[in-house]
Amino acid sequence: MNALLEPGILVRHPGEPDWGVGQVQSNIGGRITVNFEHAGKVVIDGSHVDLRMVIDIQR
Repeated sequence: MNALLEPGILVRHPGEPDWGVGQVQSNIGGRITVNFEHAGKVVIDGSHVDLRMVIDIQR
């Protein structure tokens, strides 16, 4: 699923619900940079975490 993430897509980190919704900034070589509401910019190793796409914007 992470391979489908492109800049602008909204996601949640399943292990860090307090981070809120994040917007994908980049996805290069499985390293996904996401700007989260409550955690700021985080680089995630996509081989260890399956981010969840946000379809419904309600937070």
